[in-house]
This record gives sequence, C-alpha cells and structure tokens, in this order.
Amino acid sequence: MSVQKKKFTGAKAVLGTAVFAALMTGTALAEPALIYDAAGKNDKSFNEMAWNGAEAYAKETGESYRDFEIQTDAQREQALRRFAQQGSSPIVVPGFTWAEPLTVVAQEFPDTHFAIIDSVVDLPNVRSVLFKEQEGSYLVGALAAMKSESGTIGYVTAFDFPLLQAFGCGYVQGAKAVNPDIEVLQNFIGTDFGAFNDINTAGEVGRSQLERGADVIYAAAGAAGEGALQAAVDAGKYGIGVDSNQNYLFPGNMLTSMVKRVDVAVQNAFNDELNGNWSSGVQTLGLAEGGVGAAMDEYNAELVTDEMMAKIEELSAKINSGEIQVHDYRSDNSCPVS
Repeated sequence: MSVQKKKFTGAKAVLGTAVFAALMTGTALAEPALIYDAAGKNDKSFNEMAWNGAEAYAKETGESYRDFEIQTDAQREQALRRFAQQGSSPIVVPGFTWAEPLTVVAQEFPDTHFAIIDSVVDLPNVRSVLFKEQEGSYLVGALAAMKSESGTIGYVTAFDFPLLQAFGCGYVQGAKAVNPDIEVLQNFIGTDFGAFNDINTAGEVGRSQLERGADVIYAAAGAAGEGALQAAVDAGKYGIGVDSNQNYLFPGNMLTSMVKRVDVAVQNAFNDELNGNWSSGVQTLGLAEGGVGAAMDEYNAELVTDEMMAKIEELSAKINSGEIQVHDYRSDNSCPVS
C-alpha cells in the first residue's frame, strides 16, 4: 500500500488569515496529527525525532497522518482546536511549551485523545510522556570525561529550566563518576524559549567554554545546539549532540549524541490509537525502556575505544539494575555533584 501523507508543513500564514483557514478547514479527518514545537521539524534535534516517529508509523502501517509547523506561540491553542474539530485523534504535541494550551483544548474535546511529550497534563484524555534524560546524560558525561585531555568539559543549554537542568546534572554525575576531579562548565544561551533557535549565541557560548579549556561540549539546546557543536569542530575539539542522533553532522568530531526517543513516543501514540490500545496517564521512558541512550554508529566508531565502550556498558547495567541511582534535578531542583 502506498503511503499518502497530507502535509501542512511549511505554511507561512498566521492563524486566522484566509490562507491558514484554507489549510485548516475541510472534511473531517480520521488521521492522527502531529504539531511541532516552534523550532519546526527540521531542527535536526527534538522536533525531527517526533517527525521520524510519525514517518515510521506511516511507512509501517500504510496510514496517513497530519502535521503542522507553528510560526508563532499564538497558533498553539488554535491549531490544537482546529485539528480536534476536524476529527484527528490522537493529536501529539512535543515539548513542555504545549502544556498550557493543551490543558485548555483537551477539556473542550473530551472524546479526542491527546499526547504531550516532556510535560504532564493531568486530564483523562491526555497521555503525558516523560523521559529520564538524566540517565542518558550520565552516559554521555562519562564518555566526555574519558575522552577529555584537558580535564574540562562543557554543557551548553537554552535557558534555566528544570528539564534542561536535569540534562546537565546527569552529565555532571556521569563525568565525575569516571573522573571526580573533572571540571564541568555550564552556561545558558538565553533566558526564554527563543534561545532554542539562537544558533549564533550558542556558538558564542561554546567558544567561550573552549577558551576556558573545555575540549568536549554537550549541547542540549534544540536547533541552537548546532552553533555550539560547530564551535567545537572549528576548534578541533569534540561535540555531543542531543535528542536525535546528531553524529552525522560533524563526522570525526561528534563523540556521541544523547538520543531521546521522542520518535518512539509519537509512533506508540499513533499505533495505540489505530489498534484500539489507547491509554492516558503518565508514561516514563528511561534507559531500561530504550527511551534514552548514547548513540554509537559509523560516524563516531573511531572516537570511542573498546575500553570506553566497556565502561559505558558497565554503567548502563548498573543504572538498569538500580545499583546506580542517577539524581533527577526535577525532584528537588538541586544537583548534588555540580
């Protein structure tokens, strides 16, 4: 069966205009829907992973789906409402920025299923998918510490937010597990959600860390992260990607990527609806569930030694068994080893 995917992707209109209305009106939809966060599906990171999950669903089932890239925050609530009015279910939104508009719209459409990634919306028709980002970050932190020759590594993220701090805290814990004396530089790109798209400032922050001695930089900042990774490459140092496997971006300089399987969350939501297995409530995906991990492929094979791999396998086993408890910053907004 051929796959016919209906796209709204790339629409330039602002919600409420005639162009957007033309896109969003029509006959009732049977397809599930995916609405990306502000950086769009080509961010090479978080949103792209969501798109990969929808594409995997379409290829494996032969079913179609709808997707849309918002242009402004004002479009969030209206896009959710439009898809719900037209019959899409489930409607999946990746990103904690969707929590408030979803809380409003999901109550208006109690018979429609919704899924949000990275936040909890406690409603009977909403699935909330969370990840143990700290566990995957622990592993890449350990790799960074083993690879570092300077004894200083860096973490660059968008802004001061508990979820993003959880990445950084796990990274520090993993690094210090293999080198208690290592220094971990941590800096924010900005002060709000716009930082996820600020590639130039991310590059400046990365260069600052490199000038202070960092020789491995972990960039957890969505689309902006590429700026920090580029800075590491330009300096002949190493980068660590996030969310999607970004090893391919700079072969030879990407030590690894902390993969967060947003694609699995999207594909599962679509499949569960299709197969009549929908469940609401909170789902949490960690290392044991295959939800997070350190990416290994042909692009970083020469950078990760057998000894390093053996250590990562050892640490993974200990995390999965519970012998190693990776602290979650979100539990008390603290990082005991930073």
